[in-house]
Formats: sequence, structure tokens, C-alpha cells
Amino acid sequence: MTTPFDPGLQPERTELAWRRTALAIGLGSLVTLRLLPAALGSPWWVLVGVLGLLVAVTLWVAGRRRMQYVNAVLASHGDRGRMPGAGPLAALALFVFATAALATAVVLLA
Repeated sequence: MTTPFDPGLQPERTELAWRRTALAIGLGSLVTLRLLPAALGSPWWVLVGVLGLLVAVTLWVAGRRRMQYVNAVLASHGDRGRMPGAGPLAALALFVFATAALATAVVLLA
């Protein structure tokens, strides 16, 4: 376990936010696995739930790695080190947009 660099624990708070997001996506995916195949009658909807679970696990791991990386950069370089980019945030936004589009299509076509 890494020693926290920041006395305000900002990287840890950010990691907890990513963890809450991953838990919300995971729970929504479990609900999808339970309800969509029965409601819409096709076993292909299971893939939507499984994809959501994979995204949730990926976000959980990415949040943890990001926190460890930020702590290491801050401990070695201070504020002048290279911080991670916004790739996970962009991927999350794309996932949420795709999920909203799919949900809208299901509601309008069902």
C-alpha cells in the first residue's frame, strides 16, 4: 500500500469517486441482467449486462491505478510531475452516452 502524499487526501477522494461510479454501473448492469432478457424476450440482452459489468471492473481497476500513480508522481516530483490524462473520463462519458442511446431506443421501439 502506498503512503498518501497529500494531507488532504485528494487522490484518495478521487479514487473513491471512481469506485462509487463503478459500483453504480455494476449495480445497473446486474439489474439489466435480471430484467432485460425477461422483459424483452431475447437472450442477447445478457451481453449488455455483461458489458456493463466489464466496464465497472475496468473503472474500478483504473481508479485504483490512477490513485497509485498520482501518489507516486506527487511524492517524487511534487506538482511538476506528469499527471495522468482524461482517457478514463472520456471512455466513461462515451459509455454513458451509448447506454442512454440504447435505453432510449428500447423505450421508443418497445
